[in-house]
Amino acid sequence: MTGPDAPAALRATGLGFRYRTRGGWTLRDCGFTVPSGRITALVGRNGAGKSTLLHLLGGLLRADAGELRVLDAVPGTPEARARVSLLTQDKPLYPRFTVADTLRMGEKLNSSWDRAGAERIVREGGIPLAARVGELSPGHSTRVALALALGKRPELLLLDEPMADLDPVARGEIMATLMTEVAERGTSIVLSSHVLSELEQTCDWVLVLRDGRVELSEDADALRESHAVLTGHADQVDTLTEPHTVVHRRASGRQITALIRQSGPLRGDWHVERPRLEDILSGYLQAGDAMRPALTERTEAAA
Repeated sequence: MTGPDAPAALRATGLGFRYRTRGGWTLRDCGFTVPSGRITALVGRNGAGKSTLLHLLGGLLRADAGELRVLDAVPGTPEARARVSLLTQDKPLYPRFTVADTLRMGEKLNSSWDRAGAERIVREGGIPLAARVGELSPGHSTRVALALALGKRPELLLLDEPMADLDPVARGEIMATLMTEVAERGTSIVLSSHVLSELEQTCDWVLVLRDGRVELSEDADALRESHAVLTGHADQVDTLTEPHTVVHRRASGRQITALIRQSGPLRGDWHVERPRLEDILSGYLQAGDAMRPALTERTEAAA
């Protein structure tokens, strides 16, 4: 599925970017492929480069090194802009416009516009079309911005922390909307989020950034199958050697709990559980830099 001839929403090779005023590279030597028709969780700690990557994909920034393609097009070109929607954290909207004005603007700016779909997203949030955008709550503003992004009927939707200001019920409704987009239209979605628990039932691909580099770009189900959470006596820790990779471990008295990437049978007396996606992502985000060489090697082999 991720081979060179497979349909892809995103491809990057040797991708690098640096802000001239900050010094150093924000993203460096990033390579990944994301198949089309997936909901991808873009995960990383603060400063890992998530927003920068989304801005590169959306054509707001230009890479300093390497190659990047969205839907086999160069980001920022007319071909890419016609097929891609980007919703940034600041959700730029005109505060003096009414909601209806905002949707009409979207219709005038996009040749393929889903008026009924955009209005449905707004109405499902109980937002009057006559309301002024500047008077909306942050959550309602987010819903209007999402209606604008989806009304374009994009093939690729890029979302940068879109639900941070929504309550849990509204987040669930929006996630359901996104899943419907994928099921009905085959839309590819990249979703950046710090709320790992909300990715469990929604995202089927994972892209993890750490310190400006790609640590994982893999199918979510394959990650669950290849990882294990082990609990046992701490004196067994030496059995967790090659060919396994210890992603993260913690000790409590004489007991140790470890998240590993398993390769082959285990040695020792361990209680074994299959982890949730949230456990895996949390483990990689907590992992130390010392495990990166082994991790990179295994990630490349999996791809």
